[in-house]
Amino acid sequence: MSEYEYQHDVEELERKSATAARLFDIRRIIGGLFVVYGIIVTIAGLTASDADLKKAQDININLWTGIGMLALGTFFLVWAWLRPVVHAPPLPEPEETPDTPAE
Repeated sequence: MSEYEYQHDVEELERKSATAARLFDIRRIIGGLFVVYGIIVTIAGLTASDADLKKAQDININLWTGIGMLALGTFFLVWAWLRPVVHAPPLPEPEETPDTPAE
């Protein structure tokens, strides 16, 4: 293989690594889960019966919890969108220096 082919292979691996780092960013996973569960809990809060509200001292806890989960999930997703993961290039190999005699 020529030097050009090696360089091309290295650049391709770096692109794949950066894509995997963005895909598995923990902020996206946490944000997505909070949004999904927030939607479910908010719907449960909107459809709560009078008996359910009576159990919680007339506080619609599912609605408030769902709204909080939606807000937190949205925060994580916006954070990941505004500040994406930057894949740093690898550090260069240190050059070997000959051993110098100690004085």
